[in-house]
Amino acid sequence: MSIENKFGTATESPPLFNYLQELIPLEDIRDFASPKRIGSIDFVKGFAIVFIILAHSANVWLNDETRYLYGLLFTLLDFLGPSLFVFLSSLSVIFSIKNKQNILPAKVIRLRIFSRGIMIILIATIYNIVSLSIEGVDVPFPLNLWGWNILMFIGFSQIFSFYALKISKLYRGIISIIIVLVSNPIRDFVFVPGLDDGNLITIAIHYIVIGPNPMTPLLPGLAICFISTIFGEYLYEAMNKGTHDAYVGLFRIFMVWSVLLILIGIGLGYRLYNPDTIIGGHLRFLSPKIVEYPSLGLLSIIQTKIALPGIPEFLIRGRGPNMLYNLGAALLVISISFYFIDIKKKYGNFVKMLVYYGKVSLSLFFIHQLFLSIFDSQFSIMLFLINNLTYIGFMGFLMYIWMEYANGVGSPEWIMAAMGKVGQKKRK
Repeated sequence: MSIENKFGTATESPPLFNYLQELIPLEDIRDFASPKRIGSIDFVKGFAIVFIILAHSANVWLNDETRYLYGLLFTLLDFLGPSLFVFLSSLSVIFSIKNKQNILPAKVIRLRIFSRGIMIILIATIYNIVSLSIEGVDVPFPLNLWGWNILMFIGFSQIFSFYALKISKLYRGIISIIIVLVSNPIRDFVFVPGLDDGNLITIAIHYIVIGPNPMTPLLPGLAICFISTIFGEYLYEAMNKGTHDAYVGLFRIFMVWSVLLILIGIGLGYRLYNPDTIIGGHLRFLSPKIVEYPSLGLLSIIQTKIALPGIPEFLIRGRGPNMLYNLGAALLVISISFYFIDIKKKYGNFVKMLVYYGKVSLSLFFIHQLFLSIFDSQFSIMLFLINNLTYIGFMGFLMYIWMEYANGVGSPEWIMAAMGKVGQKKRK
């Protein structure tokens, strides 16, 4: 097989590249785990990954005078982070399963879902080692392989969601409520201030449920896998009908539940918490650098400029009310995007750009962190915004080159698309 270079002359392309290009077509990479004909899902993924890049770079690039803005905005907009990504990932499993139910055997579908999930988990273990090393947290091998980072949770959510789909919508809703209600008591019971304190059973439970770096803990995060599959089925049914009335009905369902979950989350979690009022009477550390509830660690950053007495519980990641609030906020963002993009057909260049970012969001999550160290506490807010927008544009350009000219070979999306080929007969 030959390809044309920029001068129009034919040259022989490398055999391995040709094999990889034939094995995983670029269109498969673009559409991996993305509901076709529902542009708003990739748009929300793109919107979320842009916010994550903004948050990560703000933590490193803002100077001491303006860093309080990072703490404030991260606290208020945290619903755009891990919980939203896990929600969309779990929701997408519905399409991976439903689209193949009458085409492939059940065992093959299960194998594909598990293969994708396990591959993301393996990638997440590498990320755990690197991130703990960068943060200077001394966790011995092999304990440093484990931790509920966003990738680890997305990997497990693929598997959790597969089994959650076998349960009726009513029972999934009940299970979600139970998970949220028991999360706070369980987390408070198994809190371990250090590996030298507490008994081995408590330490083991805490290690499994919370992990050494509790950024996206299993409790109450597991509730996402059950709730998201409920709304994923509604979305799948509306997509199959494909009518305007079905889409409008879906929008109303999403809007009603989003407002309801937000109000319940705020109602249950309006109480303010700070390092003096958190359970135990102090800010709880797992190690000298790791806080049990990372959101409370942002309070001291905010207080350098704003006399904030505390953070409401519905904004503290890892607490039950926060999970309800985040799920409601995620549904709200999805429903608004769905209304304008899929119902009103507002599909301009800005939307197309974020849709593209959404399709390569896993790769962007890795790649953008490689260059964060080029600046360190150097920017005021205006310079930060200018440089960050340039950085986001550069990331998009880099991904375009990788996907269009290298066929995305080696990217997380490419790996996931490869896992989607498991069980498929070799092409003749």
